[in-house]
Amino acid sequence: MGITVAVEDISLHILDIAENSISAGACLVEIGVEEDTGNDRFKLEIRDNGKGMDEEMMRKVTDPFFTTKTVRGVGLGLPLLRQTAEECEGHFSITSEKGKGTTVTVSFRNSHIDRKPTGDIAATLMVLIAGNPQIEFVFEYRRDGYFYRFNTAEIKEDIGEIPINAPYVLRAIRQDIDRGLGHREATDDEGGS
Repeated sequence: MGITVAVEDISLHILDIAENSISAGACLVEIGVEEDTGNDRFKLEIRDNGKGMDEEMMRKVTDPFFTTKTVRGVGLGLPLLRQTAEECEGHFSITSEKGKGTTVTVSFRNSHIDRKPTGDIAATLMVLIAGNPQIEFVFEYRRDGYFYRFNTAEIKEDIGEIPINAPYVLRAIRQDIDRGLGHREATDDEGGS
């Protein structure tokens, strides 16, 4: 599964990058979203403990005509994210160390007219968890003084032998994430269209 056309919102960028992390052998994917309304900033950071990249791969990774995927002829995810950040008075960076993992960090001016909508982050996390129950996902959301954290390792410990991707477990997880993101929903229309 991969994003095959233009990515319409930030949650789909999260999905694309997390899938790249999993393809790179990560067993831990950490996703952080921070909204700083006082400074009009929206920041996304995704870290993994996958195989990482060497310097040559790092240079190629934001080239839309380079991809390691065999189901798609071009690698649009990171180049589009970088372009969006730059167009929205933001910043894009990627750091990686061979054998240790990769971190993608992107920020935007939150109120910029061209900032893509945040999208349905809870649904994105559900897709990732349902399809990759063996992976540990950590999600952190910050908005001004508010903080929410979700960790699948903690959920797995609480539920014991029950699979984390059992439908009723996923429903409960979705409700928890929706509650955790409740602070964001009232103001999601501030950035992007």
